[in-house]
Amino acid sequence: MTDALNGYKVAVLAVDGFEQAELVEPKRALVEAGATVHVISAKPGKIQGFKHVDKADTVDVDATFDKASPDDYDALVLPGGVVNGDALRLLPQAQAFVKAVDNAKKPIAVICHGTWLPVSAGIIKGRTVTSWPSLQDDIRNAGGTWVDQEVVEDGNLISSRKPDDIPAFNKTLIGQLTKRKAA
Repeated sequence: MTDALNGYKVAVLAVDGFEQAELVEPKRALVEAGATVHVISAKPGKIQGFKHVDKADTVDVDATFDKASPDDYDALVLPGGVVNGDALRLLPQAQAFVKAVDNAKKPIAVICHGTWLPVSAGIIKGRTVTSWPSLQDDIRNAGGTWVDQEVVEDGNLISSRKPDDIPAFNKTLIGQLTKRKAA
């Protein structure tokens, strides 16, 4: 454990159906780097993770959208999972959270199907991102450029394709946060 991100708070937006590794692994890496990480969801209690199509572990929710403010966080993580990504993109509170974080130019790290939320929030236009390949039409239709790369950093937006990319995703996110803290 380091203290590189001591004092930093990171929000993770997720609902039932999130891809377990895409939430748990970035959260673990951020905590190990000294950050405080809060899982924010539509309902209190626990949310159900999945490993592809099989149920995995549940994760505790720290706050709900109506109780959490984007102003209280230094960065945002959006894990994937088809069910999670599809459900989150329809929530006005989740869209507003993403827009507020983006307007403040704070890092937004998104992986896999989590990219649906930034598409629906309207923050993809003019940006280069990656995601699970099936989202490339949505990204292009939203005015973005889709590329097939392990991790893409376009300003404050960091994106990756899948669970195999998590090490590079975590390294890029922690690197961007460390640079911001040093500035």
